[in-house]
Amino acid sequence: MRYFIIAGEASGDLHASHLMRGIKMKDPEAVFAFFGGDLMAEQGGEMIKHYREMAFMGFFTVLLNLKQIKINFKMAEQKLIEFKPDVLILVDYPGFNLRMARFAKASHIRTFYYISPKIWAWRSDRVKWVKNYVDELFTIFPFEKEFYDKHNYKIRYVGNPTVDELAIRPNKDQTFSAFIHENGLADQPIVALLAGSRKQEIKLILPVLTKVASLFPDYQFVIAGAPSLPLSLYEENMTTGKIPVIFGQTYELLQQSRAAVVASGTATLETAVINIPQVVCYIIELGRFTSLLRKYFLKIQWISLVNLVMNEEIVKEFFQENCKPEAVANELEKILTDTAYRDMMLRNYQLMLAKLGPPGCAERAAEEMVGLLRSC
Repeated sequence: MRYFIIAGEASGDLHASHLMRGIKMKDPEAVFAFFGGDLMAEQGGEMIKHYREMAFMGFFTVLLNLKQIKINFKMAEQKLIEFKPDVLILVDYPGFNLRMARFAKASHIRTFYYISPKIWAWRSDRVKWVKNYVDELFTIFPFEKEFYDKHNYKIRYVGNPTVDELAIRPNKDQTFSAFIHENGLADQPIVALLAGSRKQEIKLILPVLTKVASLFPDYQFVIAGAPSLPLSLYEENMTTGKIPVIFGQTYELLQQSRAAVVASGTATLETAVINIPQVVCYIIELGRFTSLLRKYFLKIQWISLVNLVMNEEIVKEFFQENCKPEAVANELEKILTDTAYRDMMLRNYQLMLAKLGPPGCAERAAEEMVGLLRSC
């Protein structure tokens, strides 16, 4: 069968690549065309456009790139028709993909969505788009079922890909000594800084994180560098001295850390699955205006995935104007030194893992997708 897949950012490339591998196990004759990245390319098929040319984040960034976004839409529509797929598979990336779902519906192309748009958090009116244009939705968080049940839309929960990723991660048995030796670090306890994967995130949050680091002389702080970003971006946004940046070893860095300060996103879930206590920070464009939007329009109480899965505050969150170095430092001090507080967070992580379920998310999704296509 023929599969057309659209993933518009690095995380989508990763998850889609595993889905493609699962599909090939169930459908050895599978043919792929896709918008995605290098990991998807390793699975074979035709890459039409790399996600680096599509990943626009933030209100002003989107406005500045409207022309290119329109070009990307037209290309996707044309290639979709030319490829004549048995199914269009959309992976997260809702601003682009929900519009492609509408186009596919009008073109009588079956559409599956893998990893739900976060409409349960923001602009929940978009659920109408899912109901009208998506034939099957494969979700990765257990709490999403309640949201879609309220809108009379049946979903398929297949587990969480982060659990899969971490179950097969390399260097799980690496020692602290080996890690610091290989990366030229000091023999000193580590605090990991995960400042996000996009330029705008780094510019906004890294100055805060580096000020936090300056308040803990007995620890070495190490930044997990995003593979697609240059070292110079990190160096330009360090406000209180140079901090080591390590690329391509985020899981290894977390595993060897005493604690982490994490920009909200999938990284909060990864940190929890690796069982590292954390403080969550979140700063985005538009400052106070964004805080007002959150107050009146955001449909969820929490911003970190850890707290969302558990529906309670497991990790402390510092959002926008509350994300001050002193406040973050106070919470970091607590998780570094208060044993009872640390242990409670770690116990809650294990309860969260039980809710997410076992590894095998991509394989389960692939099996269901291929089965549905063969049954029609």
